[in-house]
Amino acid sequence: MKKMIIAAMAITASAASAGAADIPGYSPPYPSPYPSPYPVAPIAIYGWIGPYLGFNVGAQWASVTNSSANPTGVVIGGQVGYNWQTGQFVYGMEWDIQASSADDMFGAYKFSNPWFGTVRGRAGFVTFNNILLYGTIGLAFGGGHVEVSGFSESHTHVGWAIGAGIEWGFAPNWSAKAEYLFIDLFSQNYVLTGTNNGFESNLLRFGVNYRF
Repeated sequence: MKKMIIAAMAITASAASAGAADIPGYSPPYPSPYPSPYPVAPIAIYGWIGPYLGFNVGAQWASVTNSSANPTGVVIGGQVGYNWQTGQFVYGMEWDIQASSADDMFGAYKFSNPWFGTVRGRAGFVTFNNILLYGTIGLAFGGGHVEVSGFSESHTHVGWAIGAGIEWGFAPNWSAKAEYLFIDLFSQNYVLTGTNNGFESNLLRFGVNYRF
């Protein structure tokens, strides 16, 4: 009797399995030897690798060391750089040059920082495939200018820059960015002021890059 029950259960299980295989939508518990009729499209990866150039516009808020002058104004300029990419990590170099309208009076003295530039390294990571968050640090250089009573004096300053930004790849070769930089141009001796003067600037700028 026991053997008959076991045999009946085996036959019932086999029949149920065969019947289930005939049910529409039933998937057998083993890989199908046939390819899926609905292939999955590969996910597009935004590429940051390669050279680029672009332009930017922004605002500058500065202070002059050993003076109460606080030059402010509009900046406009261009940048060129190169990126490397490893997975989500992007790193590279960038060079920029800026013209600035930032100036201010302190007593009879007019201070201005008519131009400056930087050479910086950049490093960051990609989020949401086409948004790059990055930090940047490097060298800075620029011109300082003082006027008083019809006389003027100019010097070239060197220093350093540090900042951070966000860049959005909105087309295969195009990106837009917003960036903050702090730039410290070390002091030079000015005969007209009788002291050493330097320029410390906060810079907020927006730009567009084209990658080749």
